[in-house]
Amino acid sequence: MTHRHQTHAVKVGHVHVGGGAPIVIQSMTNTDTADIGSTVHQCLELAAAGSEMVRVTVNIPEAAAAVAEIKKRMLDAGCEAPLIGDFHYNGHVLLTKYPECARALDKYRVNPGNVGAGKRRDEQFATICGVARDNAKPVRIGVNGGSLNQELVMRKMQENTDRNLGLSSEEIINECMVLSAVESTELALQCGLREDQIIISCKVSRPLHLITVYRTLAERTRQPLHLGLTEAGMGMKGAIWSSTAMGILLNEGIGDTIRISLTPRVGGDRREEVYAGCELLQALGLRAFAPSVTACPGCGRTTSTTFQQLAERIQSYVREKMPEWKQQYEGVESMTLAVMGCIVNGPGESRAANIGISLPGTGEAPSCPVYIDGQHFTTLRGTYDDLAAQFQALVDDYVANKYSRREAAPAGARAS
Repeated sequence: MTHRHQTHAVKVGHVHVGGGAPIVIQSMTNTDTADIGSTVHQCLELAAAGSEMVRVTVNIPEAAAAVAEIKKRMLDAGCEAPLIGDFHYNGHVLLTKYPECARALDKYRVNPGNVGAGKRRDEQFATICGVARDNAKPVRIGVNGGSLNQELVMRKMQENTDRNLGLSSEEIINECMVLSAVESTELALQCGLREDQIIISCKVSRPLHLITVYRTLAERTRQPLHLGLTEAGMGMKGAIWSSTAMGILLNEGIGDTIRISLTPRVGGDRREEVYAGCELLQALGLRAFAPSVTACPGCGRTTSTTFQQLAERIQSYVREKMPEWKQQYEGVESMTLAVMGCIVNGPGESRAANIGISLPGTGEAPSCPVYIDGQHFTTLRGTYDDLAAQFQALVDDYVANKYSRREAAPAGARAS
């Protein structure tokens, strides 16, 4: 990896963004913010899954009125993940009419493309910056390709024509995004915000454009950069497109906080975007959030589905246990596990993991050797349920015996 892009440090609640701090995972709820109970529940779920900051929509008076209670209930539950308010169109109104909302939030996100038009844009943007200044809150200036300041775009389009610059529409849009972010940052500074209160993002929906924009942005500013596609899409497509662009940028040292904006299935698990972000940083060796599970992809030698079921079960078990393990054991997030499906790579991959199991392939003896830290430890036999229970128990024992117990927090202290 190349040298990390040098940025100012911005403190969001108790979390540091930029300035060489570890890259921060964040996510956003999809609940009605005015529904306090469901929003708090999802905030707690996202934070437990690994989201180090959580953003909520603040779009109507009822949502703004709910924010202070949401923050209070999160803290009462022991969750100190910073709460971010997402404002579009009317942020200047809501933040001034609901001062308890402005005080409770740990950061404001404002989109300079829809904060107003003409002279009103600067005035309304300045109002938000003034509230942030008076409450000592950081701001993310979040430029989006789909809601870019059209006056700026038309001006640059006309300049391209008049000066015969030969730029494509995509190149003009990319230039406008960076220009909007830089100019908005300058205005925020004029309004009294400090450099250590401003984070920038310039989000688009296509990976190659994102790479281009953020490379330029990294050359033009030292503000911390929030990285992500504005709409990644669903499932595999969303994860792959996000990883393609963000992996390249992160490997170049660009990006201080990330969100993978996955579209969930109807009734799907919002935490999937958190897991995806954690896996991306872990794959690049930038952070460690949870034990990684290596699993065989399967082939003609693995006609049994047992290894697939076991791998899925162990992956789910690790995710369920991590909030508890993280509080109890130092370094458990670096543990590696392997669930393999036949003799070809099974024993080798299992030996390479902290704890691994090699299941039998087609025509192999019905036994499952287990390796711990490179050494054969035992051989398991039995039904799928037997194997799963026995292997899970071995994982529990390994965690309890391998990793040092954390010191208990002082009485009255909150979990972070």
